[in-house]
Amino acid sequence: MSHDGVGPRAVTRSLAFLAAGALAVPLLSGCGSDDEGTKPPAGQDVASAARHLVADGGTLRWAVDAMPETLNTFQADADGGTTRVAQAVLPTMYRLDATGQPQRDPDYLESARVVETEPKQVVVYRLNQQAVWSDGREIGAADFAAQWRALSGRDSTYWTAHNAGYDRIEKIERGANDLEVRVTFSRPYADWQALFSPLYPKDVMGTPDAFNDGARKKLKVTAGPFTVQKIDTKAKDVVLARNPRWWGHPAKLSGIVLHAVPRDKRITALADGTVDVADVEPADADRITLADGPQGGSPLKGAGGRQAARALRSWALVHGSDEDAADLELGARKKEQKEQKELTKLLRQQQALREVQVRRSLAPAYTQLALNGSDGPLADERVRHAVARALDRAQLAQIVLKPLGLPAVPVGNHLAMPGQAAYADNSGALGGQDTGQARALLADAGWVAGGPIKQQKKGEKAAGPEGHAAKDQSDGGDDGTYIVGEDDDKAHRDADGQKEARDHKDGTGKHPGKPGRDESEEGQATGEGGAKQLAQDGKQYTKDHLTHGGVPGAYAPKGTAAPAGGPAVGPLAKDGKPLALRFVLPSGPGSDTLRKVADRISAMLAKVGIGTEISKVADESYFKDHIASGQYDLALYSWPASAFPATDARPIYAKPVPAADGSLSVQQNYTRVGTDQVDQLFDQAVATLDQGEERDLIRKADARIWASAGSIPLYQRPQLVAVRRTLANVGAFGFQTPVFEDMGFLKKGAKPSPSPSHQPY
Repeated sequence: MSHDGVGPRAVTRSLAFLAAGALAVPLLSGCGSDDEGTKPPAGQDVASAARHLVADGGTLRWAVDAMPETLNTFQADADGGTTRVAQAVLPTMYRLDATGQPQRDPDYLESARVVETEPKQVVVYRLNQQAVWSDGREIGAADFAAQWRALSGRDSTYWTAHNAGYDRIEKIERGANDLEVRVTFSRPYADWQALFSPLYPKDVMGTPDAFNDGARKKLKVTAGPFTVQKIDTKAKDVVLARNPRWWGHPAKLSGIVLHAVPRDKRITALADGTVDVADVEPADADRITLADGPQGGSPLKGAGGRQAARALRSWALVHGSDEDAADLELGARKKEQKEQKELTKLLRQQQALREVQVRRSLAPAYTQLALNGSDGPLADERVRHAVARALDRAQLAQIVLKPLGLPAVPVGNHLAMPGQAAYADNSGALGGQDTGQARALLADAGWVAGGPIKQQKKGEKAAGPEGHAAKDQSDGGDDGTYIVGEDDDKAHRDADGQKEARDHKDGTGKHPGKPGRDESEEGQATGEGGAKQLAQDGKQYTKDHLTHGGVPGAYAPKGTAAPAGGPAVGPLAKDGKPLALRFVLPSGPGSDTLRKVADRISAMLAKVGIGTEISKVADESYFKDHIASGQYDLALYSWPASAFPATDARPIYAKPVPAADGSLSVQQNYTRVGTDQVDQLFDQAVATLDQGEERDLIRKADARIWASAGSIPLYQRPQLVAVRRTLANVGAFGFQTPVFEDMGFLKKGAKPSPSPSHQPY
């Protein structure tokens, strides 16, 4: 599982993407215009080539995070490897294009349309008459019906991860002939195109035993351009072979091997030829780019070699392990022979990396700051709003994306990404960075500077979820916690505070570049009773809601004096406890970017008096023991976008409800923040067959999610894919479903299309 995401829709949203790295696919309108969804900030970056330029044969070796635990995408432990196998070997009625829109797959589906809406919705699928399973049997209504019964939720002996959409089907029957499948819904379902992708044979879906166990380690019957040849757990390989019964364009490759390689070992695997394609971390992308320059190809001796050695030593010191850096430093000073040996090894590896290119784009996923609203200070909406108003999201996006040459644009939507039809920037429902307003909100919530602070017992929480003493589970020594916002950071805060004083000159609270923005006029009020404070027409709603007639406690009451600039305030306190939030981060390889972002967020929060206790935890426990269980105040992790947000996003933002056993059922809403209005908007969106109405309802739901301030989208995740230069039709796909039959090795002398990543954004 990746820190940052999980694959397409069958398993998308069954897990959160966590931090970018080695851990381990879907309004209130704000200021967005109607055509915002048509303008992705970065296009996909694929080594495109026409099929006649691609040679027949060869095996593509593709790095995955881990061996898939199951080949059934509808099980809870499905992951990105599961999805990649399914895409290559199973039917899908609809594929996603580069903008994240579903498109009919003609290899399986000649047509699909809603033929009736009254008294019930009926969809008729007309299948491609050539479509057959690898055992020769035609794909038909029996397969559709078996999958519906398994995923409907009516039989608990099927261990399914979700049943969204399938639970709305009333019956499935043969149509006018064997090529037609007629699906009748008991309730209207807007996202019907999400169903039966992938489609499993009735052999897998027909019985609970077959579903639960039969498809975990093998798929005997498939219907894609490839078949599953074997699962080699010892070699950590999933081996796919060309399907001789495939009726579409013949696969160019003879086979594909999905090979499990940890993220921190991929640069070596690419250099020694173990893999041909791999998602890589920014540091590895830098090293591959370095190899692509004149230094990477320099001889090992002479002026060019010395220049390459210096560049490589600098890279190792910045990006390599502590041991590597120490060895290189020691060699440079005392052991010339050892240095030469190490540098020779690195230079040879660099020369091998010249055969690899980094394809880069923006992934269909966003990284968010999650605020746990279950208890502690963040249970108060005013404090969550204050956290949000303290953040400069544009600056955070630049930290991550600008060094990679990608457009550093903050994400303005929880439910759609730029380029999708439903996208609109609804962040205005919460408001932008405003330090003065953040301080005023905290003051209204009772958090003040200079108040008495009770002596905390060792291990006792300052404020936040009870009993969550911050521990570093990544290494020995201290407890792994450092606190931002205490006296040891005073000098840094005072320097920032002087800038704040200039920004708030004369106590007006107005920011440079934001004419007319007075801190007494902030974005929309929120909360269960805030319907009148939120725009109903899908437009950004400027407000004067600081009167007592607004949502109770949503904003500082009218007349509350915002701190007029001046130095950054010291730690705030309430009832004798300082305001310090536990910020949980993963500690493993590939988490450097998240830690940089977290450090900058902590500095921003310190400027308004919010302390943060940054706690590094083991990658293995980050999600399960902290995010999912609610053992955090602040956290960074990512959610994938979806072509079907009305279905896929609802469990992420649904209002938590008490379970029968007295616990709180949060589904996938790990911030524990939700409202009845958001639930109702999702319910309305999934039940309309008017695409325009569904889009508007999704935008309204997103604006309300912004206003509740449980999740603050920061930036769209970078997608960095290292690809061997001789490969075609592989790269950073973005939303698009890969076309596996077109992948292959270029014929001698053939060139792929130029990489858009080489063009300035």
